[in-house]
Amino acid sequence: MSTAETKPSQSSSHKAPAAAAPEGRRLRWLLVAPGAAVALLAAVICTGIHQRALAERRLAVATERAAVMTVNVVQPTPRAGQEEIVLPGYTQAFSDTPIYARTNGYLKRWYVDIGARVEKGQLLAEIDTPEIDQQLAQSRADLKTAQANEQLAQITAARWQNLLRTNSVSRQETDQAVSDLQARQANVDSMAANVHRLEQLQSFEKVYAPFTGVITARNTDIGALINAGAGGTPQELFHMAAVDKLRVYVALPEVDLRAAQAGAKAALTLDEFPGETFEGTIVRNSDAIDLASRTLNVEVDINNPGDRIKTGAYVFVHLRLPDGDQHAPGSLIIPANTLLFRSEGLRVGVVRNDHAELVPITIGRDYGSTVEVVAGLKRGDRVIVNPSDSLTTGTVVRVNAALAEGPQ
Repeated sequence: MSTAETKPSQSSSHKAPAAAAPEGRRLRWLLVAPGAAVALLAAVICTGIHQRALAERRLAVATERAAVMTVNVVQPTPRAGQEEIVLPGYTQAFSDTPIYARTNGYLKRWYVDIGARVEKGQLLAEIDTPEIDQQLAQSRADLKTAQANEQLAQITAARWQNLLRTNSVSRQETDQAVSDLQARQANVDSMAANVHRLEQLQSFEKVYAPFTGVITARNTDIGALINAGAGGTPQELFHMAAVDKLRVYVALPEVDLRAAQAGAKAALTLDEFPGETFEGTIVRNSDAIDLASRTLNVEVDINNPGDRIKTGAYVFVHLRLPDGDQHAPGSLIIPANTLLFRSEGLRVGVVRNDHAELVPITIGRDYGSTVEVVAGLKRGDRVIVNPSDSLTTGTVVRVNAALAEGPQ
């Protein structure tokens, strides 16, 4: 019994050192943990400071890059030796006139309508003029009366002159008879002129075409009252146009005056005839610059057989400039969106040594999307496209190499 009791106690005393080992490790951990925590905290703080410093450096670099303006550039291209300018215009009939009546009355009938081609002297309409007819009949009767009185005065004058030779009558009476004859003759001439006048008015009952052309308007109808302008505004009966040859008037800019050479050929194109070109000739110009538009009025004539081109049609006139431009032998072409309009004058931005430089230029012709530069640029210059209004000389810029190309 005592032996059994002593064994457990021995076993218990033998295991006591094993239980004491974890307690020692915990003690050592507690002693080491504060130092590791401090080291870990220091590492976290250092890493955060480093990341923050790196982010600040990246932000500074990005800000610096953003502060540098990125620009697109083009290089000027040389102007061609012979150029063509295209100007708008519209066709006009070579002869275009309204036709009025020369006598009062009522329209009896008309023979042509709009679109009709008529020949010179062709009858267009007839006017009924009963008043003119009656006046003419009365005038002819008055003429006959005057002629009868003239014959009587002529016989009387001749009789008195014969009697004067024998001194049967006085010279005073003879002179009175001769004077009466002269007055009767003048009255006959007056009556005859009045008859001719009324005959002319009566002939205007028939309206004829003044030239060969096309009727473009008819402004009257049968039974309409015709007023020749006496006591009112005259009424246009017809409108005619000669369309076998057309005129085109072009406003030529002052800078391109050399293209207005009389006898030079000009090509005409119309939207209704795509791909087709009509040939015209410069025949004359106004020889004076319009002060308002600074243009020269130039006339181009074009033959129009078959009436293919209608009067009033919108056309494009292609004019050739002579070779060897005398005022711009080395001119260059740049896009219009490179120009800067400043108070000191016209400028363009040029990139030189990674800095912008505002260069004054002199332009020649304006082609719309492009302009001709006659002074201020060289072929190798890199001109800034769509420059900012705030651009100044000395501004640091960066060229967008992907878009650095010449004008299209």
